Amino acid sequence: MPTEDSPSDTGSRRRAGNSGLLQALFGQPNGFWSRAFRAFCDALLINAAFVLAYVARYVLEIGGNVEAVNYVPLTAFLPVQLALTFILIFVYRMQGLYHLPRGVSWLDESATIFSGTLIGIATIIFVLFLVRPFYYSRLIFGFSGILIVVLLGAFRLLWGAVLARLRQRGIGVARALIVGAGTVGRAIMQNLAALPELGYQVVGFVDDDPQKQEDLGRFKALGPTDGIVGVVKEQAIDEVIITLPWISHRKIMAIMDACQRQRVRFRIVPDLFELSLSRVDIDEVNGIPLIGLREVSISRTSWLLKRAVDIVVAAIMLVLTAPLMLLAAIAIKLESPGPAVFTQVRVGQGGRLFTVYKFRSMRLGAEEELPELAAQSEVGKVLFKMRHDPRHTSVGRFLRRSSIDELPQLYNVLRGEMSLVGPRPAIPSEVAQYEDWHRKRLEVPPGITGLWQVMGRSEIPFDEMVMLDIYYIENWSLGLDFRILLRTIPTVLSGRGAY
Repeated sequence: MPTEDSPSDTGSRRRAGNSGLLQALFGQPNGFWSRAFRAFCDALLINAAFVLAYVARYVLEIGGNVEAVNYVPLTAFLPVQLALTFILIFVYRMQGLYHLPRGVSWLDESATIFSGTLIGIATIIFVLFLVRPFYYSRLIFGFSGILIVVLLGAFRLLWGAVLARLRQRGIGVARALIVGAGTVGRAIMQNLAALPELGYQVVGFVDDDPQKQEDLGRFKALGPTDGIVGVVKEQAIDEVIITLPWISHRKIMAIMDACQRQRVRFRIVPDLFELSLSRVDIDEVNGIPLIGLREVSISRTSWLLKRAVDIVVAAIMLVLTAPLMLLAAIAIKLESPGPAVFTQVRVGQGGRLFTVYKFRSMRLGAEEELPELAAQSEVGKVLFKMRHDPRHTSVGRFLRRSSIDELPQLYNVLRGEMSLVGPRPAIPSEVAQYEDWHRKRLEVPPGITGLWQVMGRSEIPFDEMVMLDIYYIENWSLGLDFRILLRTIPTVLSGRGAY
C-alpha cells in the first residue's frame, strides 16, 4: 500500500538529485552534459552580446549617427545572429574549448575564445560582403566580437570559481593513485593535497621499496606495484599517476598496460622520453607537469587551414618587417665580410631537405669550427647549443638574442617549407642521431617559433624539446598556434634562452 513520503525522505531525495545534477555538470568537465551545458550558455551569451551590440550601434548610436535610411531593425539581423552563433560554437568546439584538461588556466581559455571569435566574426563578415555588402553595419560585428569575448571570458571565470568550490566540497573529484613514493611521488602527493581545486583525491601510493611500505601522513601505503590491478578495483581509482624513473621503463610499460585493461586513465611524470606516444595530454600540478596519452587524428582540412593562416600572416609580416631586415643586413655587412643572409640545409616534414634562410650571426667559416666545439654543447649530444659561442659576431649576438635573425624564414613559410608555429627545424647531422621516437617531430612542417621557444628555447634539454613538439603535434589547433604566437612576444623581448 503506497504511503506518503516523509519530509525527511523528500529532502534526502532532493539533495541526492541536486548532487546528481552537480556531478553531471561539474563532476566530469569533459562529459557530455557538462560540455553541452557550457555550449548552451555560450550560445545564450553570444546572442546577448549581439543584442547589446545592436543597442550600442542603433539605439545609443555609438560610432556615429545612424541616418533613417541606414536604420536596420533587429529582426533583420536574426538570420545573421543565428548563423554567427552556429559558426562560433562550431569553431570553439574545433579549437577544443569544450574539452579541456584539469588545471587549464583562465588565460588559456580566454585566448581560445578570442581566436575563435576572431575567426567567426571574420567568416560572417566575409560571407555578408559577398551576399549583401552594404546592408549590415560593420561596427555591430566589431562591437559583438568585443562583447562576446568579455561575456564568455567572464562566464569561464565564474565557471572556474564554482568548479573549484565544488571540488573543495568533494564534487567532481578524481580518486588518484600514485605509483612511486620517491621525491617526485611525494611532491605530487603534497601538491595534489594542497590544491583541492584541481579535483584530485590522493587515495594512496604503491611502491616496491620495502622501506616505503608505511603510510606517509594522510597518504596510505597500498603495497607493491605488482598489485596495482587489485588496488585500482578495491579503491575505485579514477586515475593513476606514475612517478617512476625511466630506469624502471619495463615496470612502467606493465603498469600502463594494466591501466589500459582496467580502462583507468593514467599520467606519467615526464622523466621518460622514449615512449611511442599517440597523443600527449599535459596538465600541471603546481609547476610539476603530468603527461597522459590519448588517441588522435588530425584532418587534412585542419592542416590546410593552418597553411592558409601561414601564407596570410607571413606575407603581412614580410612587408611590415622589411625596413628592419634592411637595417639588419646593413649592420651585418658593415661589421664583417661575407653575405648578410646565411643559408643552411635543414630537414623538413617527412624528412625532406630544404634550404633555410637566416641573417648571418657568426663569422665566416663558423661551420668548419663546429667539431672543435661539439664537446662543449650545453643541451646534449644531438643538438649543439653553447651559451657563449665564440663564433658569434657582436651584431650577430644581438640578432640572435632579439630573434631578428629568424625573420628571413618568413620566406620559407611562404614557400611552404616551414610554418609560423611548429617544431624547431633540424639539421641532417642531428636527425642522423635521432632515436625512433624522436622522428615523430618530423611529421609536420618545422616552425619559426613553437612550444620549445616559449618554454625556454636553448635552456630546454633536447629530449624535453621533443616531448613539447609531440604535445604540439597531437594537440594542434588554431587556438594553440595563436597562444604560442602571443607567448613568443614576451619571450623574444626578454631574450630568455636565446643563444
